[in-house]
Amino acid sequence: MTLLQYEAPWPVYALDWCKTTAPGQQIRPRSAFRLGIASFSEDYRNRIAIVGLQDERVLVEDNYPDYSDFVTLAEAHHGYPATSLQWQPSTAPSFAWSQKSVATELLATTGDALRVWEYMSDGQVGGSSYVGRTGSGTGSRLQLKTCLSGQSKVQNQNSSAPLTNFSWNEKAPSLVVTSSIDTTCTVWNIDSSQAITQLIAHDREVYDVAWLPGSTDIFVSVGADGSLRAFDLRSLEHSTILYETPAPKSVPPPPGSPSSSARPLTQPLLRICFNPHDSNYMATFHVDGTSVQILDMRSPGQPVMELTAHQAPVTAARWSTSERPLLATAGDDCQLLLWDLAGHTTAPATSPRNASSRLNSPRPDTKKRIISDPVMAYTSGCEISNMAWSPYMNSMTLNTGHSTGPGEWLVIAMGREIQVLKV
Repeated sequence: MTLLQYEAPWPVYALDWCKTTAPGQQIRPRSAFRLGIASFSEDYRNRIAIVGLQDERVLVEDNYPDYSDFVTLAEAHHGYPATSLQWQPSTAPSFAWSQKSVATELLATTGDALRVWEYMSDGQVGGSSYVGRTGSGTGSRLQLKTCLSGQSKVQNQNSSAPLTNFSWNEKAPSLVVTSSIDTTCTVWNIDSSQAITQLIAHDREVYDVAWLPGSTDIFVSVGADGSLRAFDLRSLEHSTILYETPAPKSVPPPPGSPSSSARPLTQPLLRICFNPHDSNYMATFHVDGTSVQILDMRSPGQPVMELTAHQAPVTAARWSTSERPLLATAGDDCQLLLWDLAGHTTAPATSPRNASSRLNSPRPDTKKRIISDPVMAYTSGCEISNMAWSPYMNSMTLNTGHSTGPGEWLVIAMGREIQVLKV
């Protein structure tokens, strides 16, 4: 297994792998192997950075001691810790932006606000002013483009509450939906820097949100009330509850709840992500839970699969984007596990629901399957706090004449250390 490493100057939490090559550059390892990372410290001195390969030869030669595998290309002050960091979707370069140069790439972060950043890589740097600094002698710059925060709909909340996560729309990259601890989700147009709509999504904090692949109308969210809900921007007067964590028996409603009929406190749901190849399927897990639940939108109410191999709380779950996507899960047991669920899923009778269809697919009768055999397991040196997939990469030829094999890579964060693994 190819293993690359990088030691950050601070503990890393939020991170992502670039999804597009740098503007004007060919598909080369230096352009494809770029990571966005963000520090996590409980103060207002947090930073974000772009790191990239220092020498392409580390991809084909073991133990290249003369170089660090990655080097900082650019960094900027972030203040509040970033709860999520994402590069622009792969569709962004072909999108008709009104406020963006073709020579720049976008990143976004959430924390105390939704921030959109412009990154200008080597040879693309213009003469504009910027927030941040040039990294390690390169000509790259990371510049704050917009900072978006709005009035909260929640009573007694004049300013916006911290944001927990966001989802960037693949089909329309100007659309971003954010989740907040104030129970709301907000849909933003980042091209016009306007909030399109804000809705009270859950009874308690919202922890994660995800667009339905291929749709600009439907998104789902999970939160501290233990529910997974779906929303359609074309009919916001109601939401669809796809799953609720079973309520513990003989537990009274939470204090301060508006009625005695309020649900008792249940185990919060922390993350939600869609299978990009079959968007009927989603993966979620509970706060402090050691298993991962796989849900089918066609049969809401209970998971169709449960993945049970972690020995400590799960911290992250992400699908790859290949034709036969793998689900990667990571946890406080220092384990990175890869799951191939293709043999356990029911192929959709038609293509996965598109933007024009509603949440009313046929519901096959299913019983929950317990799956405890991942196809790959990697044990790291310490607890894994987060991870991200690379896009699928074809073979690339280096300047030395060597070629890299095709495939996907995973980056995992463990304290200050980042490891990059070839799958």
